Amino acid sequence: MQEKMKFMSCTDSKVEQMFQILLDPKETDTDKKQKAAQNLIVLAREEAGAEKIFQSDGVRLLLRMLDTGREDVMLAALRTLAGLCSGHRSRTMAILAELGAPRVSAMLGVEHKQVSLAACNLLQVMFDALKEGLQRDFRGKEEALVLDPSKELKLLIGHLLEMLNREGTSAHGRDNTLNLLIKVVPRKSLRDPNNSLTLWVIDQGLKKILEVGGTVCEAPDSLTVTENSRMSAAILLSRLYSDLKCDAERENFHRLCEDYVRSWFEGHGLAGKLRAIQTASCLLQGPSEAGNQVLELEGIMESVLALCASVREVDQLVAVEALIHAADKAKRASFITANGVTLLKNIYKCSGRDSIRIRALVGLCKLGSAGGTDFSMKQFAEGSTLKLAKQCRKWLCNEAIDAGTRRWAVEGLAYLTFDADVKEEFVEDKAAVQAMFQLAKSEDRSVLFAVASTLVNCTNSYDHKEPDPQMLELAKYAKQHVPERHPKDEPGCVRRRVRKLLAAGVVSALTCMVKSENPVLTNSCRELISRVFLAVVEEAADRGSVVAQGGGKALIPLSLEGTEVGQAKAAQALAKITITSNPDMAFPGERIYEVVRPLVSLLHLHRTGLENFEGLMALTNLAGISERLRQKILKEKAVPMIEGYMFEEHELLRLAATECMCNMAMSTETAHWLEILQALLLSPNVELQHRGTVIVLNMMAADREIAAKLMESEMLEILSVLAKEERNKPRVAQAAKECLAQAVAYGLIKPNVNGE
Repeated sequence: MQEKMKFMSCTDSKVEQMFQILLDPKETDTDKKQKAAQNLIVLAREEAGAEKIFQSDGVRLLLRMLDTGREDVMLAALRTLAGLCSGHRSRTMAILAELGAPRVSAMLGVEHKQVSLAACNLLQVMFDALKEGLQRDFRGKEEALVLDPSKELKLLIGHLLEMLNREGTSAHGRDNTLNLLIKVVPRKSLRDPNNSLTLWVIDQGLKKILEVGGTVCEAPDSLTVTENSRMSAAILLSRLYSDLKCDAERENFHRLCEDYVRSWFEGHGLAGKLRAIQTASCLLQGPSEAGNQVLELEGIMESVLALCASVREVDQLVAVEALIHAADKAKRASFITANGVTLLKNIYKCSGRDSIRIRALVGLCKLGSAGGTDFSMKQFAEGSTLKLAKQCRKWLCNEAIDAGTRRWAVEGLAYLTFDADVKEEFVEDKAAVQAMFQLAKSEDRSVLFAVASTLVNCTNSYDHKEPDPQMLELAKYAKQHVPERHPKDEPGCVRRRVRKLLAAGVVSALTCMVKSENPVLTNSCRELISRVFLAVVEEAADRGSVVAQGGGKALIPLSLEGTEVGQAKAAQALAKITITSNPDMAFPGERIYEVVRPLVSLLHLHRTGLENFEGLMALTNLAGISERLRQKILKEKAVPMIEGYMFEEHELLRLAATECMCNMAMSTETAHWLEILQALLLSPNVELQHRGTVIVLNMMAADREIAAKLMESEMLEILSVLAKEERNKPRVAQAAKECLAQAVAYGLIKPNVNGE
């Protein structure tokens, strides 16, 4: 019995048992199968377990599991394969050779969403393992064992590109393919000089990507796509274009795009023109330079305006959307204002289809917001923007309209909320605000940017510099245009709007938006969300509710990834929360250690004085909590920066840095800044003297050797003088006396004749 138990418990036996349960067609116990699948996945995530599965003919058995056609078994097989491939290049190449690139790619295009997602994850893990191998230099024995993976990389990517326009690929499979290409093709950093993979994908697959982006759903024989597909294609095109290094590479990209659009526009009748215009829309949403060049092709803009007046709904949908995206550039906006506004107004008033009217309305909104926040530059008559906004809110609240169409109402508000009157009316309409938040939480992720833009406008969290008064007078004298701020954009009005958004649940919506792993959550979108978060934590009284609704957790990834401005805004919001809240409660568990790096980033010299100050204050709170946090701050190399701010001209910065150093001085590894401490104790500022003396006291209390070094220096003489300043500087004198008493206790010095 003991031998049998030993056999049953060994790993080989466990692996064999799990495969038997999962592959046995007669096994009907669902719970038993689920447990076996979960155990196999967990085992594959550990290196020892993964190697056991691999050595026990596990890959062949996993292929048999994929052949069963049963979704639960296929999911278990794909997730186990992901565990086997994770971080292991030679095993990945062996599995890829056994499985075959066509088969792995085909799994991505199946109808079952979870299976497609699991296949996407497996491919992502494979790409990571192969790309890691490209960056390492193998020698000797290892070089003989591991072949060059660049061939496999291109083979896999080639199959993914074929998936994009393959007829049998499911809509979500196509989206997963686009998302995977976004993650694995462009360079992670522009410091990497090698963009050969991007150039290869542009040459081999640009037209396939454009085919997805230019799909007209209502056209016969069109590809099956979701509401997110075109935006995902636009983001992939944008990422590829941004990865190009020189004019010659960009010219090639433009040429391929123009050739593709021209091939559809000429010789394919009306269906071809629609396809060409839809492709131009996709390019305008992505690499807009390429989109604008396509618009310059002969007949394109004229066809857009002509199709706006078509009686067919699909023609109008495609044309009006193209008009909306084309209005982004000032040159195009003026052309459309001159030629298209009347047409858009007629469509808005006369069309019997809400789907068309709402898009025409967005076009009018976009053109009407050309003056931005400048109160004196309005494109339309007084009150027109309010009427447009009212109609947007009405459509937004109408649940009878599908979510894809209601999204356009948010697009309209994203433009109209530049107007302060529109902002005020919108935040007062709680139903409209909550309807927008519900859309932000829906599966249609293409609405995220519009929601974030609307919130940035309502909270006035865009960058706004106060103009120089002398320059204003000069501009007025020269009769130049001077931007004017709307009375409802004054700070008091902005604070009221923020409070109303908080009451409507803005933090919950923002948190859901951040959780999205869809590529639609671009770095620009992340920056907008960070700006809104910073606005809602401006008032100390609101920070507790922001943390309670998950705002603190959401800010951490925003502060670590995205644009430099977005990361800084998120880090500053984290600092504000850390200053006034209990960090242990705001960031429970291990999360508190993730906050350190963003806070340290606020200390860099290119940050503003306010960011420096708030970063120091927040780090002061963290440094006072535990030795582990102090070690984390030391590891992030914050101490030299804190030290630098102790000698800043601005008094508040000096005080904050010194207070932070007081808490850091409790660390067992703090370095010896003897000269700095002496300078602090001799400072003419009593507050700095007091903090410096407390630092010395903490250092002496922490370690006898440190105390001995301090007493061997001029510090003894300085402390002796300060101890006598009881009348002028009582707090400094008291701290100095405690330092000397500590030295006496260590036996480093002796009390004088009077016992002092």
